[in-house]
Amino acid sequence: RGAAEFNSAIAMPWIMSGYFIGFLGGSQLAPKLILRVGHVRVFAALGSLISAALILFAAFPNPIFWFLMRVLTGFCFSGVFVVAESWLNNKSNNQTRGATLSVYMVVQMLGIVSAQGILNFGDPTGYFLFVIASVLVSVSFAPILLSVSQAPSFDTSSPMSIRKLIELSPLGAFGSLCLGALFAGVWGMGPVFGTEAGLNLSQISFFVASVYIGGLLLQFPIGWLSDRVDRRFLILISAAVCAIVSLIGIFMYQKYFLLLMLGFAIGGIINPLYSLIVAFTNDNIDTKDMAAGAGCIVFINGVGAIGGPLIVGGMMALIGPNGFFVYLFAVTSILIIFVLARFRMRPTIIIEDPAAHSYVVQVSTPVVADMAQNYVVTQQEIQESKNYVKE
Repeated sequence: RGAAEFNSAIAMPWIMSGYFIGFLGGSQLAPKLILRVGHVRVFAALGSLISAALILFAAFPNPIFWFLMRVLTGFCFSGVFVVAESWLNNKSNNQTRGATLSVYMVVQMLGIVSAQGILNFGDPTGYFLFVIASVLVSVSFAPILLSVSQAPSFDTSSPMSIRKLIELSPLGAFGSLCLGALFAGVWGMGPVFGTEAGLNLSQISFFVASVYIGGLLLQFPIGWLSDRVDRRFLILISAAVCAIVSLIGIFMYQKYFLLLMLGFAIGGIINPLYSLIVAFTNDNIDTKDMAAGAGCIVFINGVGAIGGPLIVGGMMALIGPNGFFVYLFAVTSILIIFVLARFRMRPTIIIEDPAAHSYVVQVSTPVVADMAQNYVVTQQEIQESKNYVKE
């Protein structure tokens, strides 16, 4: 719709970044709202605002208004995730937390992938697609609002300072910043790239879906591998593969079927790489600080996400659609250089008992980060008890 109303390569980066500004703010303020008025009221209020905002996009196609609505929806979705994730965390225990995290990630990814198909149900210049999105949001809130189960207690760890995280794990801090910029650039500007590249609605939806399908299918194999090899080396290899794929995209993005393969590969690397960064950070901090460190990583990741769409949009406005892949190549190259520098500054340390790998998606909040770290700590305690029994 943005392409039909205004210059999408110039206006849409600001509009898309608004979501991440709101999401970052919401992840910090939503816990305070929950403590003040409760889970259900926050859930209902934010859901109503999201549903209303989706209709208003179609009613007032103005870039400034859209930016403000994106900030609002980002804030509201962040609060909704905080409520949902705290509910999941409360209902899970040490035996079920790992499975709960995995199912949560899979369901969330499947929702994002299937959502791309909605583009093909109507004309973006009309109201229908906006109405469908609004209805889906409203309907999805009914189960919890009508639930008879008791609302969970709310408690999250305060994140550690950014300075302390940098001291404990420079790669963890810088890597989460880069991953936020990469994820937001792909997720926020993928449809804009498709429009600028001349793809039709169906092709755009399949391209965006390929990114998330890659992230869904490759998350577990890379996670399995990260528990068996040097994680810093795996981060380097993953970033290098992403850089190579992006380089191919710069020159060959016009070939549609190849573009789908490139999207699959990029999504299959960027999404697991975030979990890999979190796991590597856990290797370098005390168990008692893992939850606080994860909260700090979420915040840094959010800061990187705000700038991603802006830089991508600037590059596409300057050099054309292939600026999308130039941006991905540049960010992954910077990450590669940083990892190589860390190899020189700090030799590889063999960790006898590395932290268990947990699957964390980048559209989650500090609540699910806490949940993931509790799972990691539990797995470590189980492993330590087994080792003690053997001895």
